[in-house]
Amino acid sequence: MRAALITHTHPEVIRSAVEETAAFASKQGWQLLSDFPAWAQQPGITMVSQLPMEVDLCLVLGGDGSILYALRQYANSDVPVFGINHGTVGFLSAAERLDNLDALERAFQGDYETVSLPALRTADNYAFNDIALVRPQGSRIAELHYQVAGEEVGGVRCDGLVVATPTGSTGYNLANNGPILAWGVQGYVVSYISPHSLTARPLVVAPDETLVVSNAPGRQDVNIEIDGGTISALQSGEKLEIAFVANAGLLAQLPEQSFYRRIENKFGHLAN
Repeated sequence: MRAALITHTHPEVIRSAVEETAAFASKQGWQLLSDFPAWAQQPGITMVSQLPMEVDLCLVLGGDGSILYALRQYANSDVPVFGINHGTVGFLSAAERLDNLDALERAFQGDYETVSLPALRTADNYAFNDIALVRPQGSRIAELHYQVAGEEVGGVRCDGLVVATPTGSTGYNLANNGPILAWGVQGYVVSYISPHSLTARPLVVAPDETLVVSNAPGRQDVNIEIDGGTISALQSGEKLEIAFVANAGLLAQLPEQSFYRRIENKFGHLAN
């Protein structure tokens, strides 16, 4: 059995967990494959220049950013992504760092469930959390318009716009006072960042309807961010087409960690 191993890039935080994972995997008869930097090279880990798609599991030691990276790496495959939280929030993780050995045993034994996650797709990229269009620091305020299913829906001067999956609705979208979409909801949400309007409201869009966001002519470029990382810019007068993909990735979770229990554990009760 083979597993891809992904983690964040802070060796002082993760080194001991990587060593423990490598030793445990070897005892369980699993081969770990990694494209880590040199500090992670050790017995029990096979270093590769690029992670192969032909693996039985993707094991992540890190936070939500590392898990999102893994989901993008294995998008449109049947490889489950099993995350152990060695980050901050770890909303997508199956287990916490204090339970590392127990979590590893369950991961290698297949003692987990999988949740099929949707994604947002542009021409060249998949986003499992969100796609954000954000004005660069120090630039003029943006003016963004969007269409759904070919119909103009709204346009406003703002700091940006966020398009979020249900998975990502608890991130940037939530900070914009957008709605939380439970896992399993078919659809996605559009919310403005700091709109200069008293009437701009988030909108939940049906899954089969394509979104087109345009940067108004005469305005400065806005950054296009995929799951929090800037990939390019939307120039003045340009448009970005975004589509919803229903079953783009597999997230492993333990049976006792439902979506609603995650909400309570990570954010507290929704109401008191």
